[in-house]
Amino acid sequence: MYSAETLESRSEMTNIDTEDTTTATPRDRHSETPPSKVEVRDLRLWYGDTQALFDVNMDIQERQVTALIGPSGCGKSSFLRCLNRMNDLVPGVHIEGRVELDGEDIYDPSVDVVQLRSHVGMVFQKPNPFPKSIYENIAYAPRLHGLVNGRSEMDDLVEMSIRRAGLWNEVADRLHTPGTALSGGQQQRLCIARAIAVSPEVILMDEPASALDPLATATIEELIDELKDNYTIVIVTHNLQQAARVAGYTAFFHLGRVVEFNDTDTLFTNPREQKTEDYITGRYG
Repeated sequence: MYSAETLESRSEMTNIDTEDTTTATPRDRHSETPPSKVEVRDLRLWYGDTQALFDVNMDIQERQVTALIGPSGCGKSSFLRCLNRMNDLVPGVHIEGRVELDGEDIYDPSVDVVQLRSHVGMVFQKPNPFPKSIYENIAYAPRLHGLVNGRSEMDDLVEMSIRRAGLWNEVADRLHTPGTALSGGQQQRLCIARAIAVSPEVILMDEPASALDPLATATIEELIDELKDNYTIVIVTHNLQQAARVAGYTAFFHLGRVVEFNDTDTLFTNPREQKTEDYITGRYG
């Protein structure tokens, strides 16, 4: 599972150009719901003795944007980090349940976590480029995983990744200058390009525009809309308007539970739970 050989093969293909505990499957208004990429079953999480997630069940649809909304401290980011096992790095965390990527449990002891995180990339709230050149920010992980052969292939991969992140025209003539010298919005797109470079299948974004100005935020949102054609995206956001703009599906979390999960238009215009309506109309949160 998630072997280097599988990762390399997928890279080559890419280069070719709720209060209850039932499964939260979005009730799409359309005749067909896209296939599930990630299936979460009975997921529970504790930080020490404090339980943060309660029996989360959710199907995340392939090549769609799924937004996670809810008040601060409701479990959105904890849930997001479960999808690529980033919580493994937190002392005292205990997790129960299953998270399946393409039908395989990512918490199985045989899973190579490094390879898993190349399939399920992460973009954090605050841009965190490596203290390296723009070029090396992109090249580092593909080199580590042995995804390219020679400088020419690496050059092509770096360019492709930066282009897909909508940054090429701004940095093409300064690839060997520090990534940390870019503006905040450019740094965040660089981090997205870095995630794309290892040909992930899923990209997780934890409030990727919360530290950016409105213009940079709009650029990130436009990029997310473009990326969904090739990647499954899960985004945490406190900005309800942003969720409405970018996400096909939205899950509302409250006190560690999924209260409601549906296609975004329905959830915002005709929520089935009173608690959801109270949140999106600003009665609390």
